[in-house]
Amino acid sequence: MSDLIPLVQAHCLPLKGSEHKLTQARVAELIVQLEGWALVEDGRAISKTFGFDNYFQTMAFVNALAYVAHGEDHHPDLGVHYNRAVVRFSTHDVGGLSENDFICAAKADALVSQ
Repeated sequence: MSDLIPLVQAHCLPLKGSEHKLTQARVAELIVQLEGWALVEDGRAISKTFGFDNYFQTMAFVNALAYVAHGEDHHPDLGVHYNRAVVRFSTHDVGGLSENDFICAAKADALVSQ
């Protein structure tokens, strides 16, 4: 991914193999572009909790995120609760974080800012 393209406008690429796993330096560059996202699992994943007023809004977000994830062919792990959704991204096929995780995290953020 080019640094000139904002994460939210980039698209995921099929990635397999540890050569696509991001370095700690690259992760540090990307995580600061995402408000509220945190490194978890010893830096192998990123996670954010999105809060909502009620179950309907939570489910609307989850369904919209599922649509985006399907289009990008990169799917999060989700914890769905009455008034919040916990979203976790990691790229299993590379054994940690890839550019795809940060792209989809930015797209998740864009869903709540619309």
